[in-house]
Amino acid sequence: MKKRIVEIKRKTKETDIIVKLNIDGSGNAKINTGIGILDHMLELFAFHGLFDLEVKAKGDLKIDRHHTNEDIGIVMGDAFKKALGDKIGITRAGSFSWPMEDVVANVVVDISGRGFFTGIAGVRNLSKLKNDEGYSFEYANHFIESFAKRMGLDLIIKLESSNPDLHTNLETIFKALGKALDQATQIDPRRKGVPSTKGVID
Repeated sequence: MKKRIVEIKRKTKETDIIVKLNIDGSGNAKINTGIGILDHMLELFAFHGLFDLEVKAKGDLKIDRHHTNEDIGIVMGDAFKKALGDKIGITRAGSFSWPMEDVVANVVVDISGRGFFTGIAGVRNLSKLKNDEGYSFEYANHFIESFAKRMGLDLIIKLESSNPDLHTNLETIFKALGKALDQATQIDPRRKGVPSTKGVID
């Protein structure tokens, strides 16, 4: 099997980002985004998805976290899309539910080539939660939306929670996303071509 390893660089007036990805890794992560909670969530994502992931980001954090947070999602989405190549033999879809205390995150993914994400469902009463550095569900939504749309990933996330701790809620989401994406990116030895009746996934 061809190695699914890539390095993507993206530099703008607002951010300078390098992402190195090995889809068929062992869960090793080196993450330095300047946003502490995002670093931790990406480490969990990589560990449980068994992706080797390195992210180095410099951004205009003195202004706010928006550009850095969103652009990291863009570059990670580009990395997964490029590493998957023509997508021959992949399982394509995956789902996983991850519990933590009184929280359950349900994540469903389809590497369809049509990026779709409308936000984390089930957080209406929790939407204003923030941690000490000001990270919130809004930032998480922006990151995940950028990632899904650039990768071409149809992504549904539903959270069952009344827990007032942002960290606990996000942790279940990123762990479940890692597991679901690991399922979807695996090679099915029975599949000889692209897993689409069209014969192609853009």
